[in-house]
Amino acid sequence: MHEHVIIYTDGGSRGNPGPAAAAFILTDTEKNVIEGKAFFLGDTTNNVAEYTGLLKALSAAKPAGANTIQVFSDSQLMVRQINGRYRVKSEKLKELYVKCTQLLAGFPSWKVTHVPREQNKQVDNMVNRAMNLQKDVTLEQPMPRYKGKPTRLGILISGGGRTMVNIQNQIETGELNAKIVLVISSRAATKGIERAKNIGLEPRIIRRKDFDDIKSFSNRIFEELKESGVDLVVQAGWLCLWQIPAQYKNRVMNIHPALLPSFGGQGMWGHHVHEAVLKAGCKITGCTVHFCTNEYDVGPIIVQRSCVVKHDDDADSLAARVFRQECIAYPEAIRLFCENRLAIENGVVKHLEPQMLGS
Repeated sequence: MHEHVIIYTDGGSRGNPGPAAAAFILTDTEKNVIEGKAFFLGDTTNNVAEYTGLLKALSAAKPAGANTIQVFSDSQLMVRQINGRYRVKSEKLKELYVKCTQLLAGFPSWKVTHVPREQNKQVDNMVNRAMNLQKDVTLEQPMPRYKGKPTRLGILISGGGRTMVNIQNQIETGELNAKIVLVISSRAATKGIERAKNIGLEPRIIRRKDFDDIKSFSNRIFEELKESGVDLVVQAGWLCLWQIPAQYKNRVMNIHPALLPSFGGQGMWGHHVHEAVLKAGCKITGCTVHFCTNEYDVGPIIVQRSCVVKHDDDADSLAARVFRQECIAYPEAIRLFCENRLAIENGVVKHLEPQMLGS
């Protein structure tokens, strides 16, 4: 039994609402882990996930014998609401709020404190892992460990960099044996640059308009890839056609927000694709990860995932649903590459079983 229990909680959602998870870690005063769990919640909001993490933690602390508890969370809103500084206005949160405060009242002494995300990293990683796997996980489950060096990734971006962040999350939670060593942006001012800096990388800015022709533009990209020792190039919202050198044949991937070969080609990116899907009356759409050639959206297909098109969809709602599938499909394709489980025969990608490696 543990007289004093320290609790770390977190929750997150990709889409808000979107696929979400909540997690907690209980430790004693010597920082020994008592229990750690993460719960995949399906689609919900960040705030609901945060409160669910706290509720699950408090429910676990009582059986552990705690009389006094110290809770740490990086949700400033929830901490202020629990401490009575902010009112709970959302109907979705009120029930969770009441349950949490009732559980807190059962402890002779409690304290809920806000901490920066950097100080809540372990439980944050558990949340991301539950979202990546789309299932509950426990702290006792070992993170995947891989033999050999991580695959060195070069990320090409032109926009917000959300795909890059998703890949980094998969790396941090042990789902990918890879490392992002280079980020190239085709634009000088974009959200993706800030996000790259947040994961510790200084992006190289290589704009097509700064070069006389596509050859010199492509050579500059290749120089950066070669200098950084990139094994796999990952186009993550990259909008510029470039000439892929022979050294990177079948080592450049792209993701397209439709089921290729439909709705591809020059000018078919982002909302243009989703609007075309809606106009065509498609009932199913999705995303495609493929190896790149020197043509738009042409190349051997690696992974595809699908989702329904709803009768009341607009381009924004459809884009959000497709992006959820992108967050699964791209890491899967990269993982297969990292594990040497991709073979191309007559222009068709085959997925090799693990036991076939090296055969």
